[in-house]
Amino acid sequence: MLADPVIATVVVLALLTFSEIVSISTRARVPMLLVALLGYLVLLWLRVIPQDLLTNSTMPTIGSIMICPLIIHMGTLIPLRTIRKQWRAVCINLTGLIITAALILIVGSLVLGYQTAAATVGPATGGTIAFLVTSAKLKELGLVSLVALPALVLAFHSLVGMPLAANILRRYVRRYVQTIDARAYVATAVEPEVRAHAASVGAQSGVKFLFPEKYQTNLTFLFLLFFGGAIATVLGKYTGINYTLWCLIIGLIGAKVGFYQERMLERANAFGLAIVGLILVVLPSMNSVTVTMFVTDLPLILLIVALSIVGLVVGGYIGSKIFRWDPRKGIPVALTATFGFPGDYLICEEISRSEASGEVPKQVIMEEILSPMLIGGFTSVTIASVVIASIVMATL
Repeated sequence: MLADPVIATVVVLALLTFSEIVSISTRARVPMLLVALLGYLVLLWLRVIPQDLLTNSTMPTIGSIMICPLIIHMGTLIPLRTIRKQWRAVCINLTGLIITAALILIVGSLVLGYQTAAATVGPATGGTIAFLVTSAKLKELGLVSLVALPALVLAFHSLVGMPLAANILRRYVRRYVQTIDARAYVATAVEPEVRAHAASVGAQSGVKFLFPEKYQTNLTFLFLLFFGGAIATVLGKYTGINYTLWCLIIGLIGAKVGFYQERMLERANAFGLAIVGLILVVLPSMNSVTVTMFVTDLPLILLIVALSIVGLVVGGYIGSKIFRWDPRKGIPVALTATFGFPGDYLICEEISRSEASGEVPKQVIMEEILSPMLIGGFTSVTIASVVIASIVMATL
């Protein structure tokens, strides 16, 4: 019965709906993606669902082709002037990554040996691409037995990083909201700049959309997004720069010149489907994690995850102090290395929704926290962790 695509999709959506209800009920203290990952893993272990459930639903296929449009959509949310202001997020994130890599290589090598510690550095400082670089090198060297460890670290370090980042960022948002509320109270009204922010997240003021209004349909918006995604894919293949970065750049520039409008996926009425599909691209990473693997490697996993979290928190705090940021904002930016996209986006979405009020709308909070979190995630998961993994693997 679960082989039927419609029934399989209903089961998967039921899990995501439950995860969303938990997140809303806890005011995003428990991230939706975290509940979905853990719930999926437990259901697999209990054999309530088969490993091919997601394949049967065909939803991961939809999610995989929606990655480019979704990232381009994200680029339209962030004005270029905001990107220029996020150099601190990049520096703070890099500080956390460097400290984390050093901590794992020093402490991990003393306990586990250099090869084992080196095998976990890439996934511990980033995401899937860093893991692929690591696993390819391990297989090339005949160290196949070590491949499972970085895979488990990749799967589980987000389970600690996500709720920690969400709760610290929530504290920052509450302080931020109180500050705006206080200013609004003194002025007896919401300040003009707050009103401007609330009008549109990342709106490209003064930029006219190139397409006449009569042609602005859902289908046209989707075509433009996929067209940009196709260009990013080609550039990724021929430049060596990951296609996700090209998507972000295309979204930013496209919004700047009027090729895209802000919130393009929402205008195409496809944003919800894209988010669901993307989450279902992440879930299959749990398929290979068995109870035996988890129990056997649990002590090593806990050690590496602990070193990774400590390194990122310490690095985020030090970087925040150096670059004069609130640590409650800087530490979550550093912790994006443990989950990246779409976790960083989902956390911002959930916190903005739960902490919004009449005086401070959701859009205002989103603009404050989305840019640094996304930039931090792209810095670590897409670029820096791959560089770190490549350098460390070259030493084996």
